[in-house]
Amino acid sequence: MQQTVEAASAGYLLGVAAVAIALLLVLIMKFKVHAFASLILVSLVTALATGIELAKIVPTMLSGFGGTLASVAILVGLGAMIGKILEYSGGAQTLADTLIQTLGKERAPLALGIASLLFGFPIFFDAGLVVMLPVILTVAKRLGGSLFLYAIPAVSAFSVMHAFLPPHPGPVAAGGILGANIGHLLITGLVVGLPTWFISGYLYGLWAGKKWNVAVPDLFEAAKDDRRDIKPPKFSTVIFVLLTPMILIFVNTGVSTLQAAGVLPKDSTVCDFFMLIGQTPIALLITVLLAVLIFCKPFGGKKLNDLCEHALGPVCSVILVTGAGGMFGGILRSSGIGDALAGTLNDLGIPVILAAFIISGCLRIAQGSATVALTTAAALIAPIVATMDLSSVQLCAIVGAISGGSIICSHFNDSGFWLVKGLFGLDEKLTLKTWTVMETLLGTTGFLISCVLYVIF
Repeated sequence: MQQTVEAASAGYLLGVAAVAIALLLVLIMKFKVHAFASLILVSLVTALATGIELAKIVPTMLSGFGGTLASVAILVGLGAMIGKILEYSGGAQTLADTLIQTLGKERAPLALGIASLLFGFPIFFDAGLVVMLPVILTVAKRLGGSLFLYAIPAVSAFSVMHAFLPPHPGPVAAGGILGANIGHLLITGLVVGLPTWFISGYLYGLWAGKKWNVAVPDLFEAAKDDRRDIKPPKFSTVIFVLLTPMILIFVNTGVSTLQAAGVLPKDSTVCDFFMLIGQTPIALLITVLLAVLIFCKPFGGKKLNDLCEHALGPVCSVILVTGAGGMFGGILRSSGIGDALAGTLNDLGIPVILAAFIISGCLRIAQGSATVALTTAAALIAPIVATMDLSSVQLCAIVGAISGGSIICSHFNDSGFWLVKGLFGLDEKLTLKTWTVMETLLGTTGFLISCVLYVIF
């Protein structure tokens, strides 16, 4: 008799999750089965083992796959086009040279990290990463040394901003569930996030760059004699193009915030228009068109088409594997593994801020999505928080602890894992050693700083 999800015990579900992750490791790292096929196979086996109805297995798999592609494929595709145009026109080289001349070669990783923190304030992790990617790769190729020296400070900045800072959906949703003041949450997010990035992102990146000498991938490489007559654009022009999606997305966030506060009407066509162009896919599409108009005049339409075609080729595998990672995460969510884990931990009677971190972290490990971990953990501990007399800062500190837990131990069920692996040309083993460790350091450091705020205030 088929065991249903409802009847399965928490211990059984957690055992299935552990076996599924172990099977993925064996298939990918031992037997060298491609990650795309491995994720599909393990998703199917996990669905069968957890008792998801046979008729619902394929729809659930496709839902997880399609949901991830809907949020990732357009962003990565448009971002790759922007990156290719920037690289070929010399825009990325201009930006890299200016950063180096202004701050010096030894501070290039710090400069990339600070730029990513600024970009990451209104822009989601994946969108910010694909926009900054050509700059990261160009600086790394220009200065030499390991890719990690430049990539980790930038990638960690986007991860920190996405996890700890409003207006990103996870902390905003968790803050709303727990009743935290958004203004205070922004301040405490900065207090937690900035030192977290410096300690566990920037400094870790410097260490990782010395430990692993990783070559720069040729994701946007152009033929050496194919652009000798093209004059590179000015630094101010490149900055204007790169800031375009950030400004548009920030406008979207500002309008929605003002509508929620009652300052702007909710049925305004003008507001709806600004919110439309500030949606991330539309903002990136506008940026692509802007890049075409500004950068592509010297080489014409045919070359532009070739550039976009060549830009999409290298990222197709990244998109498919990322979608398969979303499929695996979707199966884990539907199986009830995350709920079983959270329910077990919710009754242990440990301090609320520690419970928030552990529950969020276990949900993250079980199903992959940081946003799902944030919102679910907040909902689970909200009844406990409601019975306590906590200050506004303490509420924000609990949100920070949940945020920290939501990014630890990124692995095969996290689309970000596959995105970083693919875009930076890493293998699975090295991605686990670096990206997964970095995310765990970020989450743990953020939690510890949140604990300090909780105790002091």
